[in-house]
Amino acid sequence: MKFTATQIAELLNGRVEGNPNAEIWNVAKIEEGATGMLSFLANPKYTHYIYETQSSVVIVNEDFEATAPIQATLIRVPDAYASFAKLLAFYDQMTQNKQGVSSLAFVSNTAQCGENLYLGEFAFVGENAKIGNNVKIYPQVYVGDGCIIGDNTTLYPGVKLYRNTVIGKNCILHAGVVLGADGFGFAPQPDGHYDKIPQVGNVVIEDDVEIGANTTIDRSTMGSTRVHKGVKLDNLIHLAHNTEVGENSALAAQVGVSGSTRLGKNCVVGGQSGFVGHINIADGSKFGGQSGIMGSIKQENQEFMGTPIQPLRQYLVSNARFRHIDEMARKLEALEKEIIELKKQS
Repeated sequence: MKFTATQIAELLNGRVEGNPNAEIWNVAKIEEGATGMLSFLANPKYTHYIYETQSSVVIVNEDFEATAPIQATLIRVPDAYASFAKLLAFYDQMTQNKQGVSSLAFVSNTAQCGENLYLGEFAFVGENAKIGNNVKIYPQVYVGDGCIIGDNTTLYPGVKLYRNTVIGKNCILHAGVVLGADGFGFAPQPDGHYDKIPQVGNVVIEDDVEIGANTTIDRSTMGSTRVHKGVKLDNLIHLAHNTEVGENSALAAQVGVSGSTRLGKNCVVGGQSGFVGHINIADGSKFGGQSGIMGSIKQENQEFMGTPIQPLRQYLVSNARFRHIDEMARKLEALEKEIIELKKQS
């Protein structure tokens, strides 16, 4: 699909400088531009690329001042970065605007489906499921019995929703997400074997949540495992049964949260961090990558790192000292020898 510089400028409320009929049909980084590409310049470090880019159109800040001739057509806007983000959202919406139910999909006759549904090949919708308006369900998605999916939510290929899973509005679940598998609940018996504890709860995902590829969230033993509004989960995360993640928290890849642990609002968790079970984490807590969180945190808006965690400043100081541990050990050994010699002389 092609657009002219004028059409793009109208969408962004910008001003064209150059050829108003310059055509673009894709986007590219400014340093990798080519004919028909649209780029943007926001970071001053990349300014030199604008004089050599092959992109047909470049979005720039209103106050950008050129110091040499520029081949590309410019679109001047108040904030080039924000405008480009808006354009990418528009482009994504255009390319992902799928509708219709494939003849190779299955929908139970007791399921309720809203308007403008997209249901891809070999997707399955179980009994008494409820699907809102403008929902997109890509091929090979499984929606179990009694599941609820809110308006404008997208489930990419291979998503699996076990029974009674609830997903809010405007959510995005990437390929391979599994919601509602049994929590890891087993009771050890005197003879050494384990009896399975039935997991009869569900998973609830509130509005505006995005969940990365191959992330798994277990159903609760009772009640709900809950991810609150606005949470962003990266790929390969595991949330165990009865966990709770507060509003607008963000967890990076390979984070593991053990059962019945509650993260507060606006928490940020670096990749490969792990939480023990049955603890509470205060609002605004931040953890660096590979943090090991062994207990509850009561004070809000604190930063931590390390395994087990330390306050960030303390961790950085300790880590800096650790790099000199060999030198310190040699000095200590030399001092011990001096003390031994002094004792011998006394």
